[in-house]
Amino acid sequence: MSADTPLMPIAGAIDPVPVPRAATKRADGRVELVGLSKAHIRAELEAAGLEAGQAKLRAKQLWHWIYNRGVSDFAAMSDIAKAQRGWFAEHFVISRPEVVEAQVSTDGTRKWLLKTHDGHDFEMVFIPDADRGTLCVSSQVGCTLNCRFCHTGTMQLVRNLEPAEIVGQVMLARDALGEWPSQPEGRLLTNIVMMGMGEPLYNFDNVRDALKIVMDGDGLGLSRRRITLSTSGVVPMMGRAGEEIGVNLAVSLHAVTKEVRDEIVPLNRKYGIEQLLEACAAYPGANNARRITFEYVMLKDKNDSDEHARELVRLIRRYRLPAKVNLIPFNPWPGAAYECSDEDRIRSFSNIIFEAGISAPVRTPRGRDIDAACGQLKTAAERKRRKAAA
Repeated sequence: MSADTPLMPIAGAIDPVPVPRAATKRADGRVELVGLSKAHIRAELEAAGLEAGQAKLRAKQLWHWIYNRGVSDFAAMSDIAKAQRGWFAEHFVISRPEVVEAQVSTDGTRKWLLKTHDGHDFEMVFIPDADRGTLCVSSQVGCTLNCRFCHTGTMQLVRNLEPAEIVGQVMLARDALGEWPSQPEGRLLTNIVMMGMGEPLYNFDNVRDALKIVMDGDGLGLSRRRITLSTSGVVPMMGRAGEEIGVNLAVSLHAVTKEVRDEIVPLNRKYGIEQLLEACAAYPGANNARRITFEYVMLKDKNDSDEHARELVRLIRRYRLPAKVNLIPFNPWPGAAYECSDEDRIRSFSNIIFEAGISAPVRTPRGRDIDAACGQLKTAAERKRRKAAA
């Protein structure tokens, strides 16, 4: 299917807030059940003609089949009468994003190029480790933020992903890992990071609604302590994220001076470092047991000096932040204006922060050979488009 959704209108170059708009309806007219709350499923069943008592019972059954058993075919729902299963299939659908391409890195990292029902590409990544498995989930098709070191940030924003498409990424990963029926112990997929394509806080309502299903004990059942939302610093939405979602917070800091951060994270011109760190200090639930993570990509001769490291320590102390710092070796991509800092320089930067009593591990690049590493989520989608156009 060719993409038929126009580019999303944007308000402003520095603060590129997506303009809200209604979700794109499915071509077949059926209602997607994935991503709907229990109450919303019940309401949709009533709207389609079920009486209230039946709708309440069937909504509970559907929820169990969708999120506990991972079933996407109404015909497999054995405790629902066959005739009614057929009626459900006429009116509703339980789907996953379409898989265009699936790749596996030499280090075990998996990347999927996915397609929305209206024909737009986006990506997700699964990173296995000895003690955890982390799914990197996208929130938008494209991105507006134009962070200069990030390949994903050079894309145009097409549209926000809908709750079904966000929850669907988690369900698709569970499919691939063979993790149905859902259970609290022994999972390969243990953690979620909202660090894929897009800025989650510019798609706040959909991200919130999707994560509530992911965290629901009767839903996908992942603890909020195992979910991290990453923002580039959309200050006005950070407090709401803490209150209404309540997951761990990661902040894409990447610089400690206005001059450098204005260059590499243009959003800083709207919400400066001081505003951002004040919002971090006020983030609900942040404490030494639930520290805020500062993501810091290491760019040679740009943000990686000992003086920058000492300033980072000073800022964390000044705002009394319960924090840790993730140092990320820059992942190169064609046309990038930056190079990765040398290993010795990264080690020196890390040591200064560690010596101040703040954790500053260096993230091991994962999935570079399949362009699945941090900041690289664009390459597969572009490659597919070029092939199609050839």
